[in-house]
Amino acid sequence: MDRLFVALVLALSSANVAAGPVSPSEYSFETKVIQLPEGSRPHDAAPGRPGEIWYTAQRQGALGIVDIDSWTFRQVPLGKDSAPHGVVLGPQGKAWITDGGQNAIVRYDPASEAIDVWELPEESGYANLNTGAFDADGVHWFTGQNGIYGKVDTSGVMEVFADPEGRGPYGIDDTPDGEIWYVSLAGSHLAKVNRETGSVTLIEPPHEGAGLRRVWADSAGDLWISGWNSGKLYRYRPTDNQWASFDLPGDQPKAYAVYVDERDDVWVTDFTSNHTLVFDPESERWIATIPGSGPNANVRQILGRGDQVYLPESGTDRLMMVTVGN
Repeated sequence: MDRLFVALVLALSSANVAAGPVSPSEYSFETKVIQLPEGSRPHDAAPGRPGEIWYTAQRQGALGIVDIDSWTFRQVPLGKDSAPHGVVLGPQGKAWITDGGQNAIVRYDPASEAIDVWELPEESGYANLNTGAFDADGVHWFTGQNGIYGKVDTSGVMEVFADPEGRGPYGIDDTPDGEIWYVSLAGSHLAKVNRETGSVTLIEPPHEGAGLRRVWADSAGDLWISGWNSGKLYRYRPTDNQWASFDLPGDQPKAYAVYVDERDDVWVTDFTSNHTLVFDPESERWIATIPGSGPNANVRQILGRGDQVYLPESGTDRLMMVTVGN
């Protein structure tokens, strides 16, 4: 059953700035927050069908669907022992979910309410599934923190591969040309997937033990990566194999989620400051900070659509939608 909650709306005339002044006309945003069920622990959020935000209710084994216009939600149970981690919008408007509890890729069709569950091969063991992305051919690639990555097509045919350095595969993304890259948190490397063979090329970051957690491609195909251990935002440019790094502001930052919006601004969450930070690659400046809606909001993933950015707060059982102004 849909439940309606009073939304907390904050219209800000300008952003809090980490480095240098930003005029209200240069950068403004509005935030809107919805309270989700207590104990749901929303882990990831993603654009769903037009007018919807999808989120994974990790502790309640469900996919959440937020109607943006009415600002209401409902949750769809995904099966026994479900503990969903990531969700992305796939072909035919279906939700594709990495479900650590079921050790399976789950597909949900909002039109028919049908749920497909494709379990990993028994020999793969428990994968601690993390995140998924679609390549240029519409194949769903995914990561598992216990040392695997894999792919499954729309018919459910699956292949699973072992990361060369074992435990750690975490964030994953597709580039504008449809290639697949992932990062390893424990292995602290970036990996490019050969979509034909399933093999990977490993690329080491400039700082040992950086703890690469999430990766996202911008419109030029450059990769933006969060360094959980190093407290840095990284850029890797595949065209010339060059790295750049940028310190997060503040003391002992912990960079978790990363996302590049339609303007090519880079969004990063910092668990230490309890803020989401926005970085302008052109000026190489932090241009905004957005506080969590409560203490220890713990935004673990960011996605968006158009001028909207979605921040699932696993620590407050809330979801924040940020609308960026002109």
